[in-house]
Amino acid sequence: MTYRLPLAALATTLALALPAAAQDVREGSFVGDSDHETTGTASVVYDMVMLGADFSLDGAPDPRVALGKQDSDERLLLGELAKLEGAQAYSIPEGTTIEEWDRVWIWCEQFSVPLGHADLPTAE
Repeated sequence: MTYRLPLAALATTLALALPAAAQDVREGSFVGDSDHETTGTASVVYDMVMLGADFSLDGAPDPRVALGKQDSDERLLLGELAKLEGAQAYSIPEGTTIEEWDRVWIWCEQFSVPLGHADLPTAE
């Protein structure tokens, strides 16, 4: 997974280069779950989930990034968390209806527990 940094740079460049009206951006703030401290921002920009430069997780085994739904246990795993702090980007699989997902999860796959989540407002 050595392509995360270039993907993050590309997605950030695209987000900055395009006019705000043309962007499909939803953003929320993380709160910790299961006695973990998870902070910072998460956003969906087109077909990418972006964790902000302010992102931080206090640590856990096997952390993953996933999309989820506020009213469901359903998750769409996007990949292993690349690092515990800082900006990161994760591709959303082609064919995913992004509007159906309104939460970004940081998830412990090993113990099947949430580590933190950020609710994303519905795009208008």
